[in-house]
Amino acid sequence: MRMNTVLFFVLFSMLSSSSFAAKQSYIVYMGAHTHGPDLTQLDFERVENSHHSFLASYLGSHEEARDAIFYSYKMHINGFAAMLDEEQAAEIAKHPDVVSVFPNRAKQLHTTRSWDFMMLEKNGKIHRSSAWRKARFGEDTIIGNLDTGVWPESKSFDDQGYGPVPSKWKGVCEHENGGVPCNRKLIGARYFNKGFIADGGIANTSTNSPRDFDGHGSHTLSTAGGNFVRGATVLGLINGTAKGGSPRARVAAYKVCWGDCYDADLLAAFDMAIHDGVDVLSVSVGGDPSDYLNDGIAIGAFHAVRNGIVVVCSAGNSGPVAGSVSNVAPWMITVGASTMDREFQAFVELRNGKSYKGSSLSKPLPEDRLYPLISAVLAKAANASVDNAKLCMPGTLDKNKVQGKILACIRGNNARVDKGVQAAAAGAVGMILCNDKASGNEIIADLHVLPATHLTYEDGSAVLAYINSTNGDAYGFITHPSVEIHTKPAPYMAAFSSRGPNTVTPQILKPDITAPGVNVLAAYSGGASPTEEASDHRKVSYMVVSGTSMSCPHLSGVVGLLKTLHPTWTPAAIRSAIMTTARVRDNTNGPMMDASFSETNPFAYGAGHVRPNRAMDPGLVYDLTTTDYLEFLCALGYDKNMIKSFDSNYNCTSKASNNKIMNFNYPSITVPSLSGSITVTRTVKNVGKPATYVARVHQPHGVEVTVEPKVMKFNKTGEEKSFTVTLKAKHGGMPSGYVFGELVWSDGHHHYVRSPIVVAAATDN
Repeated sequence: MRMNTVLFFVLFSMLSSSSFAAKQSYIVYMGAHTHGPDLTQLDFERVENSHHSFLASYLGSHEEARDAIFYSYKMHINGFAAMLDEEQAAEIAKHPDVVSVFPNRAKQLHTTRSWDFMMLEKNGKIHRSSAWRKARFGEDTIIGNLDTGVWPESKSFDDQGYGPVPSKWKGVCEHENGGVPCNRKLIGARYFNKGFIADGGIANTSTNSPRDFDGHGSHTLSTAGGNFVRGATVLGLINGTAKGGSPRARVAAYKVCWGDCYDADLLAAFDMAIHDGVDVLSVSVGGDPSDYLNDGIAIGAFHAVRNGIVVVCSAGNSGPVAGSVSNVAPWMITVGASTMDREFQAFVELRNGKSYKGSSLSKPLPEDRLYPLISAVLAKAANASVDNAKLCMPGTLDKNKVQGKILACIRGNNARVDKGVQAAAAGAVGMILCNDKASGNEIIADLHVLPATHLTYEDGSAVLAYINSTNGDAYGFITHPSVEIHTKPAPYMAAFSSRGPNTVTPQILKPDITAPGVNVLAAYSGGASPTEEASDHRKVSYMVVSGTSMSCPHLSGVVGLLKTLHPTWTPAAIRSAIMTTARVRDNTNGPMMDASFSETNPFAYGAGHVRPNRAMDPGLVYDLTTTDYLEFLCALGYDKNMIKSFDSNYNCTSKASNNKIMNFNYPSITVPSLSGSITVTRTVKNVGKPATYVARVHQPHGVEVTVEPKVMKFNKTGEEKSFTVTLKAKHGGMPSGYVFGELVWSDGHHHYVRSPIVVAAATDN
């Protein structure tokens, strides 16, 4: 068989020896195959026999060749991997049909990347100043997760090398009905479904168990506190090391979600988690923002925080709509989602020579050739609307038009992976998912059921324009997925990440922070398919998923480190340390952007992108106690009977007051209705060494900001000092809408304690 040269590949290195010469594994690369379109098993056997014959001419017999070859590449790549000695390899390399012969070198596996991106490691190595090392990898901090349960067989929850369970732990694992057994890593697993059943849910084996049959809970829990697991793979398309933020933490799963997550079950789980003894609660759950006393998460979180537990919640996936942020109570940490500097790339290559970078984890096309392209609009079924067809909605595609082609669908409000299901059902060989304008540059690597890639709005528009211009003669190809790191710009805000302002209490900036939430690799359930589509019967142990559900446990893992390092810090002090050390610039040193690559603001990212190493030593913190939270509720106008829901022993000492709300000691300053001027008070506590801090202000456009005093000298750790910030509309007035600035207290050395300033002018109505 003739052997051409086109491709390149590597394997894992192996060493062997014989009585004559030391052998090791080599790759003999011989280019590409020239297979026709209708491959059979006989074709593959011919390739394998040709490789055996080729190597036998060097080793002396077909038997020795068969023993030496441990991979024969038969489909697209032509070549083989075999155990050879150095002299044999050198001789084979001289053959005219051989492109190259090279040792089977070990490569560094790709990691979840997010922790490298957040500087907990560098190029896979953990440096001495890393929060991981200083905080002992979150050792023995207990992280609870309110979600869809846990898949206990995952290596992310293996307990090898762990000591006894912390003595304070009171939790259990409910292991009946095929449930979850405990170990020294996974120390708790409970389920709560009565609220679900009360709303018409059906109790069965899966609902009477904390076992995860969805995948979401295993993914989030392992992101927060999972072990380092090398060789985590998604159907062999990528390999990586799955890593939790606090990899030596103990973890507990509280299953509260059964498709939906009911307040009754959430509250029961909060209650039990407090009893069990968790240190951190990660809650990747939320709904529309609502009054605090009508929100099971807000109530449960308050009681947890009152007991010293840090509660971390997702901001929601309803962005980029203004005012869509959920989980806005000031006692919880609310996390938005942003990208990291890694992409899973798969290009669309057109016959006109144009190439467009997309994102994908999907399997490659069956053949390396051009395929006919068609847009979903042109493939519309006769009885379907254009608006539904372009989104590849169920029942909107004409199979006769789609069969054998790559279908281009528009992103919209139906699930991305379901578009692929519909495309495959209509006979498409592949799919190009083209962003709508609202999604901009946000492209996500999904594990579609057919070869696919996801393009930005601009690139997707170009592909659609090409299809429309060719009168049915458009052709293209989707390349094999590959991994690229150190991509720029990063981070930028995900389009789906919910935005402020806070519609419940606009004086409190939400979200608080952003963390990686796009294309995150973590553990998955062995009882769920990667797309959750009924027609998808694939199983994976690890999965790449996107959402604020993924950014939330990243922050929970960071909190776990800080709890280990600073066990006496309050939840508010930990939140302050995270917020005031965040960064608002990307890896080009430019301002953070949104998915359309336009400069964004604190309503998207809060205080900025989390920096765990900086958060270990923030210098100053804005602290709060339970009494402060109760005073805050009093200032909002809650009466004694309402406050009783939170604390039966507390009496409001003040009437409702906007000044009281404005003086709430939050690490950000938000004035939603500035008329004339306002003065707010804040108090900071020194958690570092004695130092003198100087204030620096970046003034919002049209606003004059004055800080008094401008200098604060701290003589000891734990010392507290107060200051005032006066905001005044400049002569000529303020622009309409919100404007943004910042206040930074710095000791001129290591500490830069930064607080966002968010202001809007008062309106007549």
